[in-house]
Amino acid sequence: MPENLLPTPSANPETLLPADPEVDAALAADAPVASVVVAHPSSSLAWALLADEAWDRGATLESYAYARVGYHRGLDALRRAGWRGVGPVPWSHEPNRGVLRSLFALRRAAVAIDEPGEPERLTVFLDGADPTVIPALSGR
Repeated sequence: MPENLLPTPSANPETLLPADPEVDAALAADAPVASVVVAHPSSSLAWALLADEAWDRGATLESYAYARVGYHRGLDALRRAGWRGVGPVPWSHEPNRGVLRSLFALRRAAVAIDEPGEPERLTVFLDGADPTVIPALSGR
């Protein structure tokens, strides 16, 4: 293939987090989400689910706090996977959903508490990661 026709590598390749079978198994067994967080505190998915539970019962500040932890745990996982602060984090890759759900939950709670600037930053982050995330989770 001539050199000028070779595909160029993406400047920001997709970040694909590894699966977490222990967390998946605990959740599939209907373990209480809080117990999954205690057993697996680095799981952004478990923190996101805890944020959703708090949100559903009207505990906005708790939801915000849980989502904030999930966001930070997710950033740690993304960095370990080679993410450099930008680039796609596809929703279609199931192990990425914990961090994306945490970001969404944090954005939702930031809107509810009227935190200046945070919802906009999180919207940019989510859209940059995968523009399908916000529509996918908005109907939740």
